[in-house]
Amino acid sequence: MKPELKKVQISLNDNREIIIETGLLAKQAHGSCVVKMGDTMLLATVVSDTTPKEVDFLPLSVDYREKFAADGRFPGGFLKREARPSDQEILGMRLVDRVLRPLFPKNYHCETQVMIQLMSHDRNVCPHALIGLAASTALTLSNIPFEGPISEVRVGRIENNFIINPSPEELEDSDIDLMVGASKDSVIMVEGEMAEISEQEMIDAIKHAHEAIKQQCDAQLELLNQCEPITKREVEEEEKVTEISQKVYDLSYEEIYKIAGQKTTKKERSNLIEKTKEKVINSFSEEELEEKDSEINKAFYNTQKEAIRNFILDTKTRLDGRKTDEIRPIWCEVDYLPKTHGSAVFTRGETQSLTTVTLGTSLDENRLDTVTQIGSEKFYLHYNFPPFSTGEARMRFSVSRREIGHGNLAQRALKDMIDESNPYTVRVVSEILESNGSSSMATVCAGTLALMDAGIQLTRPVSGIAMGLITDENHEKYAVLSDILGDEDFLGDMDFKVTGTTKGITACQMDMKVKGLPYNILEEALEQSKEGRLHILNEMLKTMSESRTEPKPHSPKMVTMTVPKDMIGGIIGPGGKIIQKMQADTETTITINEEDNIGVVEILGTDSDGIEKAQEIIKNICFIPEVGEIYDGIVKSIQPYGAFVEIKKGTDGLLHISEIAWKRLEKVEEVLKEGDEIQVKLVSIDPKSGKMKLSRKILLPKPE
Repeated sequence: MKPELKKVQISLNDNREIIIETGLLAKQAHGSCVVKMGDTMLLATVVSDTTPKEVDFLPLSVDYREKFAADGRFPGGFLKREARPSDQEILGMRLVDRVLRPLFPKNYHCETQVMIQLMSHDRNVCPHALIGLAASTALTLSNIPFEGPISEVRVGRIENNFIINPSPEELEDSDIDLMVGASKDSVIMVEGEMAEISEQEMIDAIKHAHEAIKQQCDAQLELLNQCEPITKREVEEEEKVTEISQKVYDLSYEEIYKIAGQKTTKKERSNLIEKTKEKVINSFSEEELEEKDSEINKAFYNTQKEAIRNFILDTKTRLDGRKTDEIRPIWCEVDYLPKTHGSAVFTRGETQSLTTVTLGTSLDENRLDTVTQIGSEKFYLHYNFPPFSTGEARMRFSVSRREIGHGNLAQRALKDMIDESNPYTVRVVSEILESNGSSSMATVCAGTLALMDAGIQLTRPVSGIAMGLITDENHEKYAVLSDILGDEDFLGDMDFKVTGTTKGITACQMDMKVKGLPYNILEEALEQSKEGRLHILNEMLKTMSESRTEPKPHSPKMVTMTVPKDMIGGIIGPGGKIIQKMQADTETTITINEEDNIGVVEILGTDSDGIEKAQEIIKNICFIPEVGEIYDGIVKSIQPYGAFVEIKKGTDGLLHISEIAWKRLEKVEEVLKEGDEIQVKLVSIDPKSGKMKLSRKILLPKPE
C-alpha cells in the first residue's frame, strides 16, 4: 500500500513554485524529503548516531551529489559511474555545511550525515538554490536536535528588480549572483559575485533574500505539522562551571589577558599561551590528568577565548597592537619568477601569496562536463594551501574542500574584470606560503598584480579584505575588525570577505557564528571593509599601477583571424599535414574553432616573425578576392578575347583584351605573353558564377 504523501507549496512572485514533499521515499532515514522546482527534484536525507563520539566538536558531514541520469546523460570518461565529487558538488556541500553547523547544540557530538541528491534536472532551475532548503527540511522532520529551520536562496537582479532563484538564462543578464543562507531571525551565510555594486545595494539584496527565506522556513514548519508529532532528542547540557573549569580559569585568565596586550606575532603568542597551558597542566595531579584531560583542555580553550575576546572588546585593540580598522603592513613584488608569463608576491602581515599567471589558447580552457555545467572556462584560478604555510607538518592527499572554496571565491572576484579584448585562456595559481588571516583575499590581491605583470588588460584592479566581529550576547558591545588575524577568525563571531574595485564590490563571502546579528552591524562592517580594501588597493598600485602594454618577451603572443568555414579543411589539410607543417615551420601553436558560419583561428607563439609567417600562409590558403584590390598576377594562358591571370595560387580571372591597354589591340600578344608578371585590379565578381573581371589599363596613365 502506497504511504500517504504530505506536501506544501511555496509560491514565488513570478508564478513559479517550490514543492516540498515527505512520506514516500527513504523512510528508514531519520528525516527525508523531496524538494521540487520545475522538473528539478532533490532528495535529502539525514541520519545521526545515537551514541556521542568522544570528541569536542560536531562530527557533521554534508554530501551533495548530482546524478547524470537526472539529466538523461551518461558519465563522461572510461568508467561509466559517478566517482569523486566535482568542484560544483563540493561548493554545494560547503554552502549547506556553513549554514547548518552553527545551529546544532554545542554539546551534540553524535555523528550526523546529511545527504542531498539531484535526482531530476531541469536546465531552467539551478539546484544549488534548493539544497539548503532540502537539507533543513530533512533535519526539521527528524528527531535530531537542530535549532532551525533555515533555508538558502539565490538572488539575482535585472534592471534593478530582484529575482529569487533566477534561471541560468536570467543569471546571464543579472548584475548580482548571491547565495544567502539564514534562519527566520538571522542571516548566517552569504556568498556570491556582483558587477561592482555598492555596499547598500548588497545589503538590499541580502534583505530581499531573507524575506524569501522566512517564507520557506514557515513552509517547513507547516509540513512538520502535517506529520506525526516528533520528540527531539535530549542533549545533556554541559555544566558551565565545574571545579576543574574554575581552577583552569583562575590560573590562566589574567595571564592570557595580559598576553593579548603584548603586541605579539603569531609564533610569539602561541609560545606564550603554550607556556601558560603547561603551567596549568602542571598544577594537576597525574590522576586528574588521566581522568580529566579532555575537560582541562576544553576549559583552557574556553578561558583563552573569553580572555582574548574581552581584551579586544575592552580596549578596542588587536592582538598585534593594531586599532580595529587598521591594516597590517603590506609589501608586493611583481615579475618575481623569471620564466612564468606573470607572477607576483603579495604579503600582508604574516599572510603571503605567490601567484603565477599562464597564458594559452582555447585548447587550454578548463572543460566543464558535469550534470549541471557543460562548457568551458577561459579564465580559471587554483588555490593551494600547503601545511608549511601555518608551520605544520601533515599528510596531503587530494585537494581540500577549503582550497576549492577559496579558489572559487578569488576566481569570481577577478573573472569579470578581465578586459573583453583578451584573446588568451588564462590560468592563475596561488601558492599560499604563509597564513595568518585571509589567504583567499591575499590571492585576489596577488592575482591582480600577476595578471597586470602578464600583460592582461583589466577593466579595473581588484583588492580584497577579510573582516571580523567580536560581540557580546546582546550585540550591545562589539568590535568590527579589519584585516583579521587567524586567531581573530577562530575566536570571533564573523568572517566576512569582500573584494572589489574603486567602483564597487565584485565578490563576497560571509559566515556568521552568532544568531540575530542586527543589520546595522553588518552595514558598519561593509563600510569599514570599503575603506580597508581601498587602502590595500592603493598599496598594491604603488608596486604596479597598470598592466604591461604587451606580454613579456618570453611569453606567448596571440593573434586571431577569421576565415570562411569552408576554408577550415584547407588549413588543416589531409590528416592534419598542412597545419602540422605550418606549426613546425613557424614555431607556433595554431588552433581553429568553429563559431556560427566562420572559423576562428588562434595563432600562439613567442616569435612575432613566426606568427606573421603563419598569418601569411593562412591568408594564402584562404585567399578571398576583394573587388577594388590590386594584385600582382601571372599570365597563365592567352585566348583571342583576353588573358587569364592568376592573382593567387589556384585563383585566376579574365583580363579582357579591351582592359589590357588604353589603345585598341588586335591581339593580346602585342602586349602580353604567358608567364608575364603584371599588376591588375579586380573590377567585379559575378555573384552567380564567381567569375572575376580584371583590368590592367585602369592602373596605367590615361593618354591625353
